[in-house]
Amino acid sequence: MEALITLLPGDGIGPEVTECTQKVLDAVATMFGHTFNCDTQRIGGAAIDATGNPLPAATIASCEAADAVFLGAVGGPKWSDPNAKVRPEQGLLGLRSVLGVFANLRPVKVYSELVGASPLRPEILEGVDLVFVRELTGGIYFGEKTRDATSASDLCTYTVDEIERIVRVAARLAAERNGRLCSIDKANVLETSRLWRNVTDRLMPSEFPDIELETLLVDAAAMHLLSRPADFDVLVTENMFGDILTDEASMLAGSLGMLPSASLGTSTVGLYEPIHGSAPDIAGKGVANPCASIASVALLLRHSLGLHAEALAVEQAIGQAIAAGARTADIAAAGEAYISTTEMTAEILRGLN
Repeated sequence: MEALITLLPGDGIGPEVTECTQKVLDAVATMFGHTFNCDTQRIGGAAIDATGNPLPAATIASCEAADAVFLGAVGGPKWSDPNAKVRPEQGLLGLRSVLGVFANLRPVKVYSELVGASPLRPEILEGVDLVFVRELTGGIYFGEKTRDATSASDLCTYTVDEIERIVRVAARLAAERNGRLCSIDKANVLETSRLWRNVTDRLMPSEFPDIELETLLVDAAAMHLLSRPADFDVLVTENMFGDILTDEASMLAGSLGMLPSASLGTSTVGLYEPIHGSAPDIAGKGVANPCASIASVALLLRHSLGLHAEALAVEQAIGQAIAAGARTADIAAAGEAYISTTEMTAEILRGLN
């Protein structure tokens, strides 16, 4: 197979983990006889510095021509002035719009060897294997915004069509897994959530009668994620709730550095990125955890390229490295030795040879 993959290293630790990603793509190509042509482009703060635009035309053109897009991270203190008219995050939001990706998949798997890295008790973490499906292009992040000297507002809007399409993505995923779907809203307060619940309650029995549906208010969901996480299979929610809850869920796995994501739309072209952000405090120190980025490669192989065996091989290689005791600083126990970003990548690559 031959495929074009756009790489967007971005800011902070983004270039470091993107380099690791490319090494894994090269290893998979060699192992399975594929050709992956990678085109590296700018986004976020790096693009602002070079062009004044967080999403330059050349980046858009490359992404539109690609079979899949990998993003490292965007943002950092250099560009964090809240009054700035141009910000790195605008590049990410713009890219999601360009690619038409509306469904963000964030799997959370707890490795038994890493239960000590989580602040939760080991017995709570036993058997945790869940996926968040977050609506990505609607809600308060994309609504009309106003601000003057004394007030500000952000409009949260959802349509029936937007809710239906994300719930269908989540329900289909649940059908491939354990047949359980949890829909999260705030229907006791918000009109958008009341619409979300009405649409979900109507759609699920008619189109997915075999899926077990649970509905939780977002505050209750936040609590249950920490008290009974193993009870969840697939969870679906709107944009802002999903953003917050998936960061909370990272504590189940022990670190943001372990969690990948896939942003999908109606085409096979997807946007793949670790959820950890640019982590400017550790940028350039060689200690970033590449596991989330490499796991994102597995999602890329599976969802955009249809290479399921290759995706599984990457995931198994990560598991083998963890089982063998490879640890970066964020997942190492107190006093436990840890290795660098490149050394962790090398441990994973050994599992692909």
